[in-house]
Amino acid sequence: MTGSPWFDNHCHLGADSDEVVARARDAGVTGMITVGCDLADSRAAIATAEGHADVWATVGVHPHEAWAGIDGLEDLLASRQVVAVGEAGLDFHYDYSPRVVQREVFAAQIDLANRRSLPLVVHTREAWEETFEVLDTVGIPERTVFHCFTGGPQEAHAALARGAFLSFSGIVTFGSADDVRAAVRVCPLEKAMVETDSPYLTPVPYRGKTNEPEHVGLVGAAIAEAMNRSVEEVAVATTANVRSFYSLCV
Repeated sequence: MTGSPWFDNHCHLGADSDEVVARARDAGVTGMITVGCDLADSRAAIATAEGHADVWATVGVHPHEAWAGIDGLEDLLASRQVVAVGEAGLDFHYDYSPRVVQREVFAAQIDLANRRSLPLVVHTREAWEETFEVLDTVGIPERTVFHCFTGGPQEAHAALARGAFLSFSGIVTFGSADDVRAAVRVCPLEKAMVETDSPYLTPVPYRGKTNEPEHVGLVGAAIAEAMNRSVEEVAVATTANVRSFYSLCV
């Protein structure tokens, strides 16, 4: 995988980021987006990005943390390392925050992305219809990505019809993920991104171990197989997609 210019569009770098980033570079990863899930986590993402020239940050409130609100989040957008709002959305699988609160906080972050002309990173789980409803009501940002896409072709078509990008994770390597691979097949390459969502969702053949951005090439190879394209073509295209989407210098 080291010959392909991968970009990990969505990961969660922790205290060991120096070692993790170094291993990713050795694996041919040219950039990483580390994602905020609440106010403190967003501050930590910014600090991590400040320490690495090839790492950028997002700031957002995950639906699990929606109960805490978004006070102070907009202030973090002043950092030059911040390239997007999110991850934000709806998660009706766990319901760690009341659904009405999730919707309010998601809507507020969509509005924030629109007002600041920033990309939006969307998390949705078992809430596709409601997620599309909130986006349509508030107004989907021009640059929107559904991270860790877990839907099938129907959900893919609905997201693509709204101009969104689809970001695929290690789930695409799982034997049970036929729907996700079917979604990959209907996704135009110019609308696809690749992510690890590390330290979660470790791709095959490293299931059971902690995930890292260095494994993003395995995700990309599975996407290439599903699309019937070369690995190099997918690597080049998805990396260009990420850099354009987040307005990153080449």
